[in-house]
Amino acid sequence: MTPLWLHALSILAILSGLASALLIVADEWRDPQHMAIMNAVWPLTALFAGPLALMFYFSHGKDAAKSRMASHESSGEGHHSHPKSSTPVAVSKACAHCGSGCALGDMIAEWLAFFFPVVALWFGWQSVFAEKIFAIWVLDFVLAFGFGIAFQYFTIKPMRGLTPLKGLVAALKADALSLTAWQVGMYGFMGFAHFWLFPRVVGTELRVPSVEFWFMMQIAMLAGFVTAWPMNWWLIRAGIKERM
Repeated sequence: MTPLWLHALSILAILSGLASALLIVADEWRDPQHMAIMNAVWPLTALFAGPLALMFYFSHGKDAAKSRMASHESSGEGHHSHPKSSTPVAVSKACAHCGSGCALGDMIAEWLAFFFPVVALWFGWQSVFAEKIFAIWVLDFVLAFGFGIAFQYFTIKPMRGLTPLKGLVAALKADALSLTAWQVGMYGFMGFAHFWLFPRVVGTELRVPSVEFWFMMQIAMLAGFVTAWPMNWWLIRAGIKERM
């Protein structure tokens, strides 16, 4: 049985993420981001990073709000004249951008496989993998990759003024390695929680319809942020990924 303290901590962490996401949505409703896709990136990031994402949004994410961009334009400074983020901030924004697509894909994949177990069979459960979790991870990666590339496409295409095809190619170059690096951290922690922490230490199974599962997923996403950070630093430095 799950300890009461862990159950309570899991509920607190999830509620904290939801509250942080709602606060960001409310602020974006009043003053949306200049780049539309970022209106989805920040709340999705807050779902797993909670108050950390909230603080980062108000300290750095607001720099790209429409009101501040309009202020720069009206002062005659130009469309791209607002101060550039420092390298650590720019890399962290890039990681959040990547992670938001991963988070959306992972959430959909986990619930889809839970409500429709046949989906796991389609992705190799019993035929390729004895453990269902590995088949779900394949689905996770497919959806996370799809959403991540879409998010990057709607960022890089307008910033560079590319055609749809060139925008897609640029998005693949910019986010394929970043997404993979993110999933390495996320899968690594979820594997640790699923195969060792919960069965051997907590003494129970880690299942999708539990607050503990989603608390572990929040931590796994933060692990993904850490493993994706060096890759995003390199992608930005190499000019493959846009500096936001």
